[in-house]
This record gives sequence, structure tokens and C-alpha cells, in this order.
Amino acid sequence: MNDKNAFVQGDELIDGQVNILSVSKDEAGKRIDVFLAEKLSVSRSAAAKLVEDEDALVNGKKTAKNYKMATGDSVEVTLPMPEPSEALPENIPLDVIYEDGDIIVVSKEQGMVVHPAAGNPTGTLVNALLYHCGDSLSGIGGVVRPGIVHRIDKDTGGLLVVAKNDEAHLFLSEQLKTHAVSRIYTAIVLGNFKEDSGTVDAPIGRHPTNRKKMAVIRSADKKSREAVTHWRVCERFGRFTLLDCELETGRTHQIRVHMSSIGHPLLGDGVYGGDGTEFEAKNKSLFRGQFLFARELRLTHPRTGEKMVFKAPLPENFIKVLEKLRALE
Repeated sequence: MNDKNAFVQGDELIDGQVNILSVSKDEAGKRIDVFLAEKLSVSRSAAAKLVEDEDALVNGKKTAKNYKMATGDSVEVTLPMPEPSEALPENIPLDVIYEDGDIIVVSKEQGMVVHPAAGNPTGTLVNALLYHCGDSLSGIGGVVRPGIVHRIDKDTGGLLVVAKNDEAHLFLSEQLKTHAVSRIYTAIVLGNFKEDSGTVDAPIGRHPTNRKKMAVIRSADKKSREAVTHWRVCERFGRFTLLDCELETGRTHQIRVHMSSIGHPLLGDGVYGGDGTEFEAKNKSLFRGQFLFARELRLTHPRTGEKMVFKAPLPENFIKVLEKLRALE
């Protein structure tokens, strides 16, 4: 976790780190959202969001936005790092699967971030798209996320469709919302399955103690969203299994969380329990994160109405790992 930096009245709060604010006698009785709005010079809604997102803790614990402060309370506030004001074009090679005047479909490399954000201001897919497409990207995503309709994790490679104008962006967003876009991923997971196919229908929300993780959250008083993943066994390797996973919804880390929740974390996924295997230790050079690849994308073209199917070949390290797993049998 970030280092704590003591807050002294009049000092500047540090973005991206934990700042400690002490509640004085005069401030006791104020709601925490009012207290934070005054201290941070932000709107009350922005202050409330810090509380809801657990970026503001009272005495180390989550609280409600209407909590009334007590003298001596310690408020730990983590301010988000500011995002870049504008993404800039960079001459980064792109694996373009398809392109016309409305959309561009690319296969993102594993390890590449989709758009600039704190810690990754450059070298992203958006920077590469801006160089390749120039001004021909939808503006709905703003200057940091132009054209971006959906995302995949940094350490997940594979297919993404990007909108080149606002009409295409709105059309594709609606398709995603109504589950009309089909996204099929290939994954290697730990363990074997009794069944040949199945569905994980489990709501996903922010992990209760680790803000960088997601988790299956079933409790009614926790914030979570419906998440459905359909899976099918493609090949078995005894201690590992090759799956096709089709998303019905598109939540953050969905496949990774769902597979981990049923006892089959993705191979190489250090966040959700798929790392540290003997196989990984022997083949470390081939591991760059979780073995998950967005292999197939099906959508309706925003202008022509044509049903389109795009496929991308598995990356080299993925193929080599499969060859080694087959040799274990």
C-alpha cells in the first residue's frame, strides 16, 4: 500500500498517497462528506464518492457518507492520481485485424494498457491509435479515451473494437449494453473440471479489503453488479485445463474473478491465485501475466448492419505453454 504522509493544516495533500486528517473539537458533529468537501475544496458529491469508494476511511474503517465526525477521529484519504489532460500520438506498432471508416478492430498485446491513466501516461493502445488514425476517432471517450468502447486488462491480450466516429461509438455501446456483442476468450486455468461446460452467474464488486481487486459479492448491502460467464472445456491437461469463456456481461476482471471463485484461477494470475505453480517456475520466461486471450469478437457493423466475426491467433508464448502442457500428459 502507499506510504502514509501526515497531513498538517495548510500543507498540500499528496495525490495517490494516503493523507491523514485529524478532526478537531470544532469539526466534531459534521458529516464526513461535509468535512471532506471543506478540507479538500471539492464538491460534496465528490467527497461522498471518496467515502463510497473507500478512499476515505475513518479510524481505518469504511463508513457511511452521513457519518458524523467525533473529536480525535483520524480520516485516511487517498486522493486519486490526476489523469493526463490529453493523450498524444505515439508511433507504436498496431496489430490491425480490420479497419474501415467507422471502426477499427485491433489485437492488443499482452502488457499494453488500453488508455493513459495514473502510472501509465504513455505507451498505451490509445497513443498508438492516435498515431494510426489521426483525428478519426470518436470523441465520446474524451481526450484520454478517444474511441474506446470497451477495455481488457493490461495483462490480457486480444481483440478490441474501437469507434472512429460518435455514431459508431453510440451504436457499439448500445450493443455492449444489450449483450449483442459476443466476446470469447481462451484461458488456461488450474485444475480439472468434472463437467464439459457450465456457467458462473455471480455478482462482482470491489473487494472489501483490497481496492485493487474485484470479488464475488453476494451480500445485499454491498455494491456489486450482475456478472455472467459461460465456459466450455477445450482440452484437459490433468492439472490444467484449456477453456473457452464467453462473456454475457463485461465486469472488471470478470473471467479472472469467476474462475478463481469456483476454484480454477487462471494460470499465471498472481492477483487471483493462479501463480506459484511448479509449471510456472520451470517455464518462467513464457509467463507475462495471466493466460487469457480475447480470441473472438462478434458484432453488428454500426453503418451497414452486417454481422461480423473477427478472430485473432493466440500469441507465441500462449502456444508454447500449450505445447509444454501437452507434453506433460
